[in-house]
Amino acid sequence: MAQRLNRSCLSHLAGAVQGPAYDPTHLVAGVVHIGIGAFHRAHQAVYVDACLAEGDASWGIIGVSLRSSAMRDALAPQDCLYTLAERDGSGETLKVIGSVMKVLVAPEDPQVVLAAMSSPQTRIVTLTVTEKAYPRNADGTLNVQDRTVAADLANPDRPTGILGFLTEALARRRADGTPPFTVLSCDNLPANGKTLRGLVTEFATLRDRELGRYIEQNVAFPSSMVDRIVPATTDADRERVAQALGVEDAWPVVTEPFMQWVVEDNFPMGRPAWERHGVEMVADVAPFEEMKLRLLNGAHSAIAYAGQLLGHETVADAFADPLIHGFVKGLWRESARTLSGDAGLKPDEYMERLADRFANPALRHRTAQIANDGSQKLPQRFINPMLELQDAGEDAAHLAAGVALWIAALADRGEPPAFSDPLDEALKAAIAKTTSPADTVAAVLQAARFDRVDRYLPAVTKAYQRISDDGISAPLALYAQGEFPQ
Repeated sequence: MAQRLNRSCLSHLAGAVQGPAYDPTHLVAGVVHIGIGAFHRAHQAVYVDACLAEGDASWGIIGVSLRSSAMRDALAPQDCLYTLAERDGSGETLKVIGSVMKVLVAPEDPQVVLAAMSSPQTRIVTLTVTEKAYPRNADGTLNVQDRTVAADLANPDRPTGILGFLTEALARRRADGTPPFTVLSCDNLPANGKTLRGLVTEFATLRDRELGRYIEQNVAFPSSMVDRIVPATTDADRERVAQALGVEDAWPVVTEPFMQWVVEDNFPMGRPAWERHGVEMVADVAPFEEMKLRLLNGAHSAIAYAGQLLGHETVADAFADPLIHGFVKGLWRESARTLSGDAGLKPDEYMERLADRFANPALRHRTAQIANDGSQKLPQRFINPMLELQDAGEDAAHLAAGVALWIAALADRGEPPAFSDPLDEALKAAIAKTTSPADTVAAVLQAARFDRVDRYLPAVTKAYQRISDDGISAPLALYAQGEFPQ
């Protein structure tokens, strides 16, 4: 077996591969990150790595997995080092990242996780746990019927979910006289900081009214917007990276050169000097977040569902299809009309850059990967902008068709399904019971628990009916030409 990547081999990495410009053994853990996966390691951990290289060793990262031990098992033998591989049409550059100090597996020992979060050295807790890990009702309030919520309220000292861990750690810090850490959500949610603040406060209040009041008054929950395309790592990626490094890396991350992070600057306990490395520290993240959710993430979902229906495995393959490309351009025009006109967003430039990124042939970003969890993603990406346009008396045909594409892809998944959804059981039951396209749309939208369904049900039904009658290609051709199926 080839040698594994670890600290002992950093001095003789092959070729022009960069290693950490600091000693990873001298780091102090200032950040606990919950939900350590490919995206965090290709994004926030990279920004922290750049800050550590400037000499501030107090911002090392302790990663936490809420479910699987796979990441810990892959990284622990490597001293938690891993390779960042940036790829585009011109080639690939490799860099070894050293900002992650250790990975904890919460189900194995929640007390170790709580101890890390409660440590006075920890000043920031960040999260990338995906939209579905936020236990919310349709109106954004806490879903007290959620099994994890109920279990963590019943056993506060043995949490399993994000709200339980955050609340218990903050309670312990309060009891010890330690100032609270800042909680920074990096998930694709509108107003993610405000959303998480509301959920944690509501959860804590159910535990202890005084604790809820303390968190509401003393804990900072800045919002953030993150952007980088990070496909799932493949065995081919591992083999290619190992050949370039001269040592094995069990879990490198592959990504594009582009990277963006916009963060509300509210960190009472201090923060890394992220702005020195391209992070935009702002007073209001909302306009940037909305542009990313509606233009990048919305287009990604449309590409994923249309790509699944037309047999395209990757984003680059799907975006090269003139039918999908034309549809996305129309979708962008609609969604861009809902963005703030006075926040300096430059949506035209942003869409041009997105087109280049989607066409990157070096990234094998699978449409099935993006298609996951549609019931959690579509409100921010399609439904909210569609409602805004409809309420303003404007057309939203492409956005309605985006929802119809999701329903069509759900109905066409086969067995085993190519992608999944946290509401799969309800969605499959809804589709199985219907006998007409109109019934299918109504049943799926109801099962997905979307807001104000009656407002856009006719538009989505019209789009889905045409897909059911004529297949996917003919309607997409009309949308690409600016003509909407009747």
